Amino acid sequence: MKQVQDAYIVAATRTPIGRSHRGYFRNTRPDDLLVKALHAVLAQVPSLDPQAIEDLICGCAIPEGPQGLNIARVGAVLAGLPTSVGGITVNRFCASGLSAIQMAADRIRVGEADVMIAAGVESMSMVPMTGNSPSFSPLMFQNDENIGIAYGMGLTAEKVAQQWKVSRDMQDAFAVASHAKALAAQARGDFTAEITPVEVVDRSANLDTGEVMEKRRTVSMDEGARADTSLEGLAKLKTVFAARGSVTAGNSSQTSDGAGALILASEKAVKQYGLTPLARFVSFASKGVPPHIMGIGPIEAIPAALRYAGLKQDDIDWFELNEAFAAQSLAVMNTLGLNPDKVNPLGGAIALGHPLGATGAMRAATAIHALQRNKLRYSMVTMCVGMGQGAAGIFERV
Repeated sequence: MKQVQDAYIVAATRTPIGRSHRGYFRNTRPDDLLVKALHAVLAQVPSLDPQAIEDLICGCAIPEGPQGLNIARVGAVLAGLPTSVGGITVNRFCASGLSAIQMAADRIRVGEADVMIAAGVESMSMVPMTGNSPSFSPLMFQNDENIGIAYGMGLTAEKVAQQWKVSRDMQDAFAVASHAKALAAQARGDFTAEITPVEVVDRSANLDTGEVMEKRRTVSMDEGARADTSLEGLAKLKTVFAARGSVTAGNSSQTSDGAGALILASEKAVKQYGLTPLARFVSFASKGVPPHIMGIGPIEAIPAALRYAGLKQDDIDWFELNEAFAAQSLAVMNTLGLNPDKVNPLGGAIALGHPLGATGAMRAATAIHALQRNKLRYSMVTMCVGMGQGAAGIFERV
């Protein structure tokens, strides 16, 4: 399709990331998290007429249970958006949120819309990673090529660690660095501009009186980073996915809950509503790789996104490389020769968490605000994707 106009990000925010099952949002519904992100991102552009919003595209990796029934439309209605604003939920697993941004940008770039919302949401506390009743096709198990689709993510990380020769020591050192960078970023306040504080309500019953007790608190920081993470501590953890493997809970991403949202606009809308662009959407690429080594997806997606943008790898000032596992992150970085100083300067999913379908939108908020804060030009969000894919998107500071 012919590109007729640019798409600009004019607002970007995210909730804090909570640990699943025992964290901030263990009792918070995902549609409520999405509503909080939508309210917050709209508040960043008070001059925008909500009637101008064409559609809401929301990424969600496991769209069932409390995040089913087309959570994008549910979120739009519950957030009080005009009924004229539609909603569609998209699923590219870990790249769902990034794909939502790409789809929203493309609607604008081909002239079919002037204002779009892109978002991502996931509650791994309320919906398990494989869903409530997974059902695999028997054809997956008829040959070695297809069976990789059914591999658990941890087993694919073990395959990558073996093939790319990423040792346990390398993985643990990478994990320690992720926590250290995240803690330092929190201390500096680097996440403040991108995070919307969320009031959490915890309810409990007093069985003696029959009263329902409420406890309210406001959370404003990701809760995954741990100051006590050390090489010595990680070395004591047992491998999880293979008896003689190297992948542990400590050098893998944390299962998490969270949501993020961005507003994209055309140049026409920017001028009409007096908006201030944060970044321009530059390019997006998705590529398939063998399912049993899904973690290498960015090795294929990053060069493609650069090619579409007419850029070189050295042109990118900031990489948000989703740390699904230390093994795959290191394999990608080493294979492509990524500058480690440019990769996840604020830490990554090992420390901060990885709420699956929300991650792309949340990391885009990080990458876009990093461009503004540091006065850089280009940032990239990239990740591996379950069942053998990679995705990458590029943003330019305006």
